[in-house]
Amino acid sequence: MHSFWIIFKQAFITKARTKSFIITTLVVVASFFLLANIPNIIALFDGEESEENLLHVLDETSGLVPELQTQLDLMDSGIEAVPTYLTEEELQKSLAEGIIDDYLVLTQNGQLSARYISESANELGGGIEIENAVQAVHTALTAESLGLDDSQVWQLFMPVEFEREAVSESSKSQEELSQSRGLVYVLIMLIYVAVIYYPNMIAMEVATEKSSRVMEILISSVSPVKHMFAKILGIGSLGILQMMIFGLSGYFAIKTAGTDLTEGFFSVMGFSEVKISTFLFAILFFLLGYFLYAVLAALLGSLVSRTEDVQQLMLPMMILVIIGSLIAFSGISIPEAGYVTVSSFIPFFAPLVMFLRVGMLDLPLWEPLLSIGIMLVTIGILGWFGARVYRGGVLMYGSSQSLKDIRKAIRLGNNK
Repeated sequence: MHSFWIIFKQAFITKARTKSFIITTLVVVASFFLLANIPNIIALFDGEESEENLLHVLDETSGLVPELQTQLDLMDSGIEAVPTYLTEEELQKSLAEGIIDDYLVLTQNGQLSARYISESANELGGGIEIENAVQAVHTALTAESLGLDDSQVWQLFMPVEFEREAVSESSKSQEELSQSRGLVYVLIMLIYVAVIYYPNMIAMEVATEKSSRVMEILISSVSPVKHMFAKILGIGSLGILQMMIFGLSGYFAIKTAGTDLTEGFFSVMGFSEVKISTFLFAILFFLLGYFLYAVLAALLGSLVSRTEDVQQLMLPMMILVIIGSLIAFSGISIPEAGYVTVSSFIPFFAPLVMFLRVGMLDLPLWEPLLSIGIMLVTIGILGWFGARVYRGGVLMYGSSQSLKDIRKAIRLGNNK
């Protein structure tokens, strides 16, 4: 057992000290703080430009700028419409020189019309708000010309009451889906990266030890099976540590952001209220997904003698992960789809897809438990089979880029 812990610590500490691990951790942590502070950053830039948030209006009507400003205020646009006495040629010159960002020309020949000219085509947000405000002014003028009073205008444009209900027992309300969507999306991304990054790290580690002939020294003092599981647990512990760092940094990023994360991007992704059970399932499916693919990666890594051959032999495993991620990401919008339900019970897809369903739907407890049970059985079978392959695979040298070498590795392990 002493040799097991030596290999465990070597796998953990060696990878933890690598520049790639440290830089990756720092970049992800920094991105969490950047993401959480996006509203503050936008507000900072908006604050600097608040004095420039003026809309110069060339009014060729009977003085509709006050009505336009009233509509802009009702929409909380933050745009201040001010009449200008400059000609359009002078406005265009000011626009070209960067003195103003945009201007509006109002004309009234029987009906109200407007032209909005901006410095850049990227000013779509302001243009849409201004268009809606002009439309509201036009509606008011039309209603006045038809002799409608305020109550009649209100009845005409009063929004219809429209409610959405889902009859499925597993469905959540739109509000509940919005609260879950953001975190589920982020955690699926983390699980996806984890089941690629850490198992690939194991395969590369095993191939490196074989190519440098260090493996021959190691297996003379410790059994290949013990060596395999020490590697898996060592790098798995490193992965757990890194995910804990990500989780804590994300938590503190949200707490120190000074915002409730309910505006703009966050209003759609829904980071404001998330159940603790979602985090717990994320941890569980991360661990199950890691061990499932880690055993497979160790098995494949033991078949190659050169690190250059690792990626080619790992391709089938990568394809499984990519298919699972595509199903999960497509299922975010339709988590009740039949193909999503079936895929959530396939062990190689379940870490991503079943977690998606748990996060987005109110499932009966037996469904995630059944998926977890299937994954545990699959991990056990892969562990038993992988140990047989690993026992002979670490003794194989030379070019090995085919899964057909698994049979050769098992035969060599049995003769050992």
